[in-house]
Amino acid sequence: MIHATAIIDPAAQIDESADIGPYSVIGSEVEIGADTVVGSHVTITGPTRIGRNNQIYQFCSIGECPQDKKFSGEKESSLVIGDGNVIREYCSLNRGTAQGGGTTRIGNYNWIMAYVHVAHDCIVGNHNTLANNATLAGHVIIDDYVTLGGFTGIHQFCHIGSYSFMAISSVIVKDVPPYLMVAGNTARPCGLNKEGLKRHGFTVDTINAIKKAYKILYRDGLMLNQAMEKLTELAIDFDEVSRFVEFIRNSKRGVVR
Repeated sequence: MIHATAIIDPAAQIDESADIGPYSVIGSEVEIGADTVVGSHVTITGPTRIGRNNQIYQFCSIGECPQDKKFSGEKESSLVIGDGNVIREYCSLNRGTAQGGGTTRIGNYNWIMAYVHVAHDCIVGNHNTLANNATLAGHVIIDDYVTLGGFTGIHQFCHIGSYSFMAISSVIVKDVPPYLMVAGNTARPCGLNKEGLKRHGFTVDTINAIKKAYKILYRDGLMLNQAMEKLTELAIDFDEVSRFVEFIRNSKRGVVR
């Protein structure tokens, strides 16, 4: 259902099962998938593609131009949102830039709470929770099953690994490996996200192996190259530790320590 007060560009592609609320404005290069619900006073510009079964609450700004001084209106700029996401009030999700690959991407089944900002060229995976006022600067990557506490701020080009947890008001300026809990300004490791790992079905043996990996990197007083040698040995028997090692090895900003 499209409310009579909504303003829809004739070129927009909206599935007949989608709902568009009062006074919302949908631009020409917008696609909205089946059973997606758009609340009142939402503005969606494009190019933006939104998948199925999303809930977008009132007063959101979706697919607006990037807040990047280098952006000059180039056409290589889009926003892609997957399926099953909840996007609460006053969120702003910006399109990508040519310098960052052109596309901002939001995956599936994310819970994006009020006042969250996702800047240009970010890649957000699946099943993440972004609490109120969390802010992602440009080119940030969030993997899967990540929790960002309220008022978390993430610096440009940072990478946040799966199953990690940022405490309230964390300021992230380096990459956060998988499984960690971090807190503070600037954020420092404060243990493993053990409860999160248990809730997502990690076995006791796997959690114990990840604990050993954490101790090697953060508690044994080793230089990074020394720690990586030990971690590589431990990773032979556990895929989860292997992912931990690969994340650190591939980090471009350096990891929190």
